[in-house]
Amino acid sequence: MSTWDLSTVRHHVLICNGGSCMKKLGDETTLAIRDEIAQHKAEGLIHTTRTRCNGRCEDACVVTVYPQGIWYKEMTPELGRRLVREHLLEGKPLEDQMIYSYETSFVPTGKGRAGVSRIKQ
Repeated sequence: MSTWDLSTVRHHVLICNGGSCMKKLGDETTLAIRDEIAQHKAEGLIHTTRTRCNGRCEDACVVTVYPQGIWYKEMTPELGRRLVREHLLEGKPLEDQMIYSYETSFVPTGKGRAGVSRIKQ
């Protein structure tokens, strides 16, 4: 295992590899994102992490980009490649796939499934 120096990293990409996302090309999407990063020689700018379930199973495969706090739904290998090129390298988020963005809290875009609130009424 390596301990990476993250001091040059501009984006942290969390790729869900939980059960539902794995059934919806989670592994293939992870590999495509990492391959696209390598093709652009952007390993020093973009760090990826495979996660377990992120709690948005109906939106599988879910990918989250920080520090922007943008959550993406229904990601595929090709969309993952676009994510690297357009969002991470050019600064243009994939609006059609966004389900949350972050301002002072997470703001739904209205494109994802309705979630279950954890707040007791």
